Amino acid sequence: MTSTEPSTMAELIRDCADLPESLLASSGVVPQQRAAAPWQVSDANTAQVRDMDDYGC
Repeated sequence: MTSTEPSTMAELIRDCADLPESLLASSGVVPQQRAAAPWQVSDANTAQVRDMDDYGC
């Protein structure tokens, strides 16, 4: 089987929607949503952009 990269948005959506059977849940039940971990920015990350005016801060 030869696979090519999608060249249009429609091809990309169609490609993403075509899930292999092995990934589909056999029960058909959608798992409950889990809470995301809190998002944090370290002082080191903040220091990397401290002097950049492009961020509009």
